[in-house]
Amino acid sequence: MFRKTWKQIKILIILIIVMLFFPRSFLPHHEESHQADETDTYIRQNDSELRLIEYKDNNEALELKLLQLNVINKSRKKYKAPPVKLDILASRVANKMCKEAAENNFIGHWNLDGEKPYQRYAFAGGHDHVLENAFGEWSSAKYNDAASSISSMMEAGHNTFMSERAPNDGHKKNIINKSHNFVGIGFYLSGNQFRYYEEFIDRYFVFENIPDEVNAGVPTSITIDTDGNNYLYFLIIYYEKYPQPLTATQINRRGSYEDFSRDEYQKIYPWDLARLRNGISYRIPLTFSKEGLYYIQAFYDKKELYSPVSFNTEGRTPFSGIVIKVKKGTN
Repeated sequence: MFRKTWKQIKILIILIIVMLFFPRSFLPHHEESHQADETDTYIRQNDSELRLIEYKDNNEALELKLLQLNVINKSRKKYKAPPVKLDILASRVANKMCKEAAENNFIGHWNLDGEKPYQRYAFAGGHDHVLENAFGEWSSAKYNDAASSISSMMEAGHNTFMSERAPNDGHKKNIINKSHNFVGIGFYLSGNQFRYYEEFIDRYFVFENIPDEVNAGVPTSITIDTDGNNYLYFLIIYYEKYPQPLTATQINRRGSYEDFSRDEYQKIYPWDLARLRNGISYRIPLTFSKEGLYYIQAFYDKKELYSPVSFNTEGRTPFSGIVIKVKKGTN
C-alpha cells in the first residue's frame, strides 16, 4: 500500500516539475486559441462590411493589421490607456487615403478632393468621432513588398509618432488618448512609395436616422442613443463650405488639421438636450439654413443638467463625427 502510494506521489511530483519548467507542452494554448478566435471574428466582420468594398483587406493584410494593433496597444498600455479594437470601416477609409497619397506622391490629412479626415469617414458611412495620424516615406529604390517588410514599416511609422516630444507631439497624444476605443489601420505600398495611416475612433453612442443629405430650410432630425448611464452634455454644429480640390503640392504644404471649422452654426445646451430625452434616446430636430456641410459634435456626462448653469467642454472628447450635406432649398 505504502509503495503504491509513494509511487503515485513520485509520479505526481515529476508531473508538477515538468509542468513548471515546460508549461506549454502540457497546458492548453489559451493565448494562441484566443488570437485565433480574435482573427476569425475580424475576418467575419471584414466579410460582412459592405461599405468601401473595393478597399477591403485580404486575410493576409488583415492579419498584418492585427499584429500592428498589438503594437498600438503596447504603446497605449505604457501610458495606462485601455486597448483599442480594430475598426473595419475606418481601416478601409485609411486604405483609400493611403492608396491615393502613395500614387499621387503626397502625405497629409487632406485628399485630392480637399476632404479632411472626419469628412472622409462620414462620407463612407461613419458617425463616430475620428482623429487621424498620417505617415509616409519614399525611396530611390523599390521597396520590398514582403509581408514582414510591410509589418516592419508600419511599426516604424508608429514608432515615429511615439518618439515625438512636447510641444510637437500631436500624433503621440492621439495614440495614447484614453477616450479612444477603436482604430482604423491603413497601409499602401507602391513601388518606392509607402503610406501608413491610423484613424482613432471614439464610439460611445448609437446613431439612428442620420440623413446623408437634406435640403436647406427643410426640417429634419437625428437620433442619438446613450448607454443609459450617461447623458448628452452638449452638442455643437459647425458649418463648412463644400471642399474644393487640392493638388498634391498644396496638400504637402499643409500641416495639422483642425477638428472643426471656425464657423459655429448652432449650439444645443445640456438643459435643452434634457428636454429632448426619451429614456436613453434623444431625438434632435434640426434645420439647416444654407448649402454646405454641417459637422456635428456631441459630448456626454454622467450627470444631467436641467437648468442653465456654468459649464464648459474643455478637455472633453466629442463622441460623434456626423457630417450632413445640405443642398440649396427648393424654393
